[in-house]
Amino acid sequence: MKNTYTENLIATVIDYSESNNWESAVTEWEIYDCEEDESNSETCICGKENIRYLYTIRNILNGNELFPIGSSCIKKFNRTDFNEEISLTESMFKLLHAVEDNRYISLSSDLFSRKLLKWLYEQEAFDTQYNNFDGDEDYEFMLKMFNKRDKSSITINQDKKIKAILLNSIKPFLLEKLSCKIREPYMYF
Repeated sequence: MKNTYTENLIATVIDYSESNNWESAVTEWEIYDCEEDESNSETCICGKENIRYLYTIRNILNGNELFPIGSSCIKKFNRTDFNEEISLTESMFKLLHAVEDNRYISLSSDLFSRKLLKWLYEQEAFDTQYNNFDGDEDYEFMLKMFNKRDKSSITINQDKKIKAILLNSIKPFLLEKLSCKIREPYMYF
């Protein structure tokens, strides 16, 4: 049985699609952008309130856009590519906040994944002045450290290198890429 939110989502997507059935309509869309609303004050196109990640999806056939749409609704499209993009995008925001908050960061699966490291590499996040704009070695090092089963075997020097890469390569990249995509909570005085 479908709930009201799901019915609203389906009706809205079909209204803005070329197709008039859900199974075909979901193939017409791509994720175009994402913002983070730290105050959770926005409402999804389905009517669900208090969403944090505000996605914009665009219809590739007619150019229509839908905003804001939450990740729960995007998952209802049942598309592997969307699910992977949601996971990657939300991981980037979480990692950025951890770095900004000066939290102790280890290469564990709570903040990292092989896909995230690969995406950072493909986006040239590792290519910085810090390493003469050659991030191959830093990417391979981070991947090797992430793949270690026993994280306690990471040496002090390896840990220092991880921190240096995070601070000199990844943090500036994420700040540049995401800082304009974060809506901070309003402060009322």
